[in-house]
Amino acid sequence: MLNYHFDWAIITSGQYFEWIVSGIKVTIELSAVSVALSFLLGLLIAVMRMSTVRPVLWFSHAYLEFFRNTPLLVQIFFWYFGSYQILPQAANDWLNSVNFEFAAAVIALTVYTSAFIAEDIRSGVRSIPKEQMEAARSSGFSYLRSMQYIILPQAVRLTIPPLINQFLNLTKNSSLAMTIGVAELTYQARQVESYTFKGFEAFTAATVVYLAMSVAITWLMTLYSKKVLNPMGVRG
Repeated sequence: MLNYHFDWAIITSGQYFEWIVSGIKVTIELSAVSVALSFLLGLLIAVMRMSTVRPVLWFSHAYLEFFRNTPLLVQIFFWYFGSYQILPQAANDWLNSVNFEFAAAVIALTVYTSAFIAEDIRSGVRSIPKEQMEAARSSGFSYLRSMQYIILPQAVRLTIPPLINQFLNLTKNSSLAMTIGVAELTYQARQVESYTFKGFEAFTAATVVYLAMSVAITWLMTLYSKKVLNPMGVRG
């Protein structure tokens, strides 16, 4: 180890630098798309989980139990190798017309993370006094309108800290997409190591980038919470 020659130029210039940059772009795209979709799906599942319609309640409960209690890597392989058997042919044709590996990773990350987001949001909703829902219903709002305009905005504000954790976990979990050939950051770092045998430099660069993205996500979500969800500094 003491005789090891650190050559940082390997990953700061030339072709290998371009590989790392390309991996960063794919990781950001994969994470951004999955974050947006998982948040929307998590909201939907949270509302379904609190429904009084039994089939809807049973479906949402089964969804949460399945996706929260199976490993993400297994789910990635499930969507990558099993999508032909469970998705309509039109959906499979569309997936094959785009980047199938990328799409399979997005699906896996979305459904996996949405299960945890749904529970976080449901916890936030349960912390809202039930009198607010009763007041909304007595004012003529339907259940869905009451959730949309009164309950969920407050619940989301209260669940910003756990949501930040879920988004951070999703970004880090995106590295598992390398197992199905998605050329994200970890995949490219491994490629650099395979060609140069400079694993320390390659994975140090990847570690620094993941750390920077995690800090950026935390800062953006905190800023959004302060400026948009809680502009007056009211404590929830």
